[in-house]
Amino acid sequence: MSRRSRPAPDSTESPPPRPRAPRRRTAKPAAPPPRLHALAPEEAFAPLITERLIVRPLLPHDAEPMFRLIDDWEVTRNLAIVPFPYPRPLADEWIASTARELADGTGYTLAITGRDGDQEIFLGVVGLRLDARVATLGYWVGRRFWGFGVATEAAGRVVRWGFANLAIDRMRADVATDNPASAAVLRRIGFRQTGEGSGMSVARGGERPVWQFEATRDDIFGQPGAGPAANGEKPMVLVAACALIDVDGRVLLARRPEGKVMAGLWEFPGGKLQPGEIPEVALIRELREELGIDVSVACLAPFAFASHAYERFHLLMPLYLCRRWKGIPMPRENQTLKWVRPEHLPDYDVPPADKPLISLLRDFL
Repeated sequence: MSRRSRPAPDSTESPPPRPRAPRRRTAKPAAPPPRLHALAPEEAFAPLITERLIVRPLLPHDAEPMFRLIDDWEVTRNLAIVPFPYPRPLADEWIASTARELADGTGYTLAITGRDGDQEIFLGVVGLRLDARVATLGYWVGRRFWGFGVATEAAGRVVRWGFANLAIDRMRADVATDNPASAAVLRRIGFRQTGEGSGMSVARGGERPVWQFEATRDDIFGQPGAGPAANGEKPMVLVAACALIDVDGRVLLARRPEGKVMAGLWEFPGGKLQPGEIPEVALIRELREELGIDVSVACLAPFAFASHAYERFHLLMPLYLCRRWKGIPMPRENQTLKWVRPEHLPDYDVPPADKPLISLLRDFL
């Protein structure tokens, strides 16, 4: 097979395949789900669905179709630690290792598949490898599927899922400098080039120059707020928030869902004031819309407020406490809900404006 290099539009360095291992009182939430390591891969991770693709955990029967795609110089030369030729037994070993990483939460390496009628077609691999607060994005797609936007669609979906569901601050990725099409994929999904460096390539037999890319939550989901006011100053945004406190003294936090600005961060339920609304009325409306519960003005106690300058607006947010409501809080806007004991509140990633309120509430309760 010729080893002439040409850009591969659907590959980047890591993580590639590699051989290693109704009463007016609060209600207690349901029991927590079982730990991921007690589940099979296909149960531990719900497949991500896009317009054309399914992104799911790798399974043993993927080894043969994966081997047929990755044992290709034009694919492996763009990956970091994948050998060429690629030995068939390595596919089985590596898929088993991805299941272990998925179970312990250190990596989310997933199959990219499509459908041809009733038949599932293996297209490639995409994944995130975690290191503290940073995730490394990697992907590759079989050469016969280049040019159809598979990498952009799959990687974009995984990146959005990652920021909305994992405790990370940023993502990074490296691309060989002779692979500009893959760099274009990263730019399309929101990554910025931050520098140049060198990276290992087992298939090439040494190091090669790479472009370094990075993305934050704001790069992917956008920055909060509107543009400047007519006079050029930052507009004032008024938001009311509520700390619901149950009979055990726990506080309800809501995680912003994928697709929203600041997705993945935890916050107090609430929302913007409509024209002419007072904070208490806005909270009653928002709590009914977001959680399906009814609250009276008499049950809302002013506690503190946040005044925070974001890049594009200034936020003023009063925080109320509430210990009595009617109904059981349920997520009505695709958000994740969690009851948290006061001492554990600082463990959750919250928007910058909420951080002082978290400390005040912890000390108060």
